[in-house]
Amino acid sequence: MAAHLLRLRLAMMLGALRGEPRHIVRMTAGLLVLTAAVVAACWALTTIEDATPEAFAAVAVMGGAAITLGFALAPVVTGSPDPLDPRRFGVLGLSPRRLAGVLAVLGAVSVPVFAVLALATTTATVWESLGAPVWAGILSVVLIIATCVMLARVAMALTSMFLRERRSRELSSVLVVGILVVVVPVVVFLASLEWQGSVPVQLTEAVRVLALTPVGAAWALPGAVVAGESVALTVVVAVATPVLLGAAWLGLVTRILTTTERPVSVKERGGLGWFTVAPGTPTGAVAARSLVYWLRDPRHIVNVIVIPVAAAILIVPLLLAGVPAHLVALVPVPIVALFLGWLPHNDLAYDSTAVWMHIASGIHGAADRIGRLVPVGLLGGPLLAIGIPVAVSLHGRWAILPAMVGVCASLFLCGLGLSSIASVLGPYPVSRPGDSPFQQPQRTGPSGVLSQSLVMLGSIGLSAPVLWWSWLALGGDLASAELALWWGVGIGVGVLVIGVAVGGGVFRRRGSRIMEFAEAS
Repeated sequence: MAAHLLRLRLAMMLGALRGEPRHIVRMTAGLLVLTAAVVAACWALTTIEDATPEAFAAVAVMGGAAITLGFALAPVVTGSPDPLDPRRFGVLGLSPRRLAGVLAVLGAVSVPVFAVLALATTTATVWESLGAPVWAGILSVVLIIATCVMLARVAMALTSMFLRERRSRELSSVLVVGILVVVVPVVVFLASLEWQGSVPVQLTEAVRVLALTPVGAAWALPGAVVAGESVALTVVVAVATPVLLGAAWLGLVTRILTTTERPVSVKERGGLGWFTVAPGTPTGAVAARSLVYWLRDPRHIVNVIVIPVAAAILIVPLLLAGVPAHLVALVPVPIVALFLGWLPHNDLAYDSTAVWMHIASGIHGAADRIGRLVPVGLLGGPLLAIGIPVAVSLHGRWAILPAMVGVCASLFLCGLGLSSIASVLGPYPVSRPGDSPFQQPQRTGPSGVLSQSLVMLGSIGLSAPVLWWSWLALGGDLASAELALWWGVGIGVGVLVIGVAVGGGVFRRRGSRIMEFAEAS
């Protein structure tokens, strides 16, 4: 049976080169480009045999980790059908365990895996010339191939189960933003390093951390043996990764073979936008609806545009006051984090009378609170993930990075938690749907000023310990930077959880008053 399936797999690979002339030309061109890229990469690896082990480790581990991660992301981004979908082989009557093993072996028979095999073998050969034992190179190659194959199998299975029927422009845009969140900080980090004939210390530390992750351990194994550092831990991570992925693959195959795929009609797939991406839960429905009006309502768009402008305006007086430029570079991003957390403090008022849907449906208050925070989270997360490394790069000291992450996380998450309470406890009138976003209605009480002030000042007050530790970190206290990171994340998450819980309870109890406010405003 295994031999028969192998012949089918080879026939499928050759069949990809048949069809219409355009298809043949496109596939042939892609194959030639991939071959040329692999040959060029292998040649480049062999030309740096005279490099130090530290320099070659930086190239091998970072490049190899990116390739391994690509096997997990490619099925999700492209959404291409899986030729080895277990459902296609269900008619053979094999047990889930045996079918999972056969398909895992067949997954290694593919052009991308052959390309990785060539790169891994070349890398192992270079490591051998740098002093690594033969067994380390062979084990590294085996583990690299096993990790890449199992990552692709698991990613393909998850895509076929959850994402294929929800494929849309919205999901693709989220994935593209996610890739940018990873790529941009890495590029900024590498561009900020000072190369003076040796590997920068920051890059060495980054490679050491990456070598202990599932995507980099197998590539770093020969280098760990050469350096004599963390060899046992690297081997454990490198071996455990494909083993755990194999267990996950077996579970997914069993699940796929014992469940019926839900048919999806054309009507379900078309025209629903974010509702096709969000989960089919009350929280997902509120999140999808919030995303729609955050992306289309001019009132929300103006609020978002004003935030970076306000942060940029603060730079000018600081520079005129004589504050050093390297300190001013750290100011805008925390200000943006503060305002992003403050944004949803009155989001309920922007619903106008449409809020009746949330109240009449009887959804849990926490579902309403969490769903409304999703747009700000999807906006603020990538914005801060890109802005923080850029600011630290302009500052010039990467040791301050943990403190910056802690400050921004605390300000952002505390703001979201307090906003979840303020938006239901003290909403105030805003411009109605269709009106100019710059037209503000008259207010008869101080509720608007109190709501805005309490959320902003409360976020700063709760983050005061983190701000103090960050100030100490600027003076060179690295221990304070670590404290700022962990306490910033801890305080932010704690306030967010409490805020959502309290805001959800208030939402359920004040349903009638919320409707009165919506009708009157």
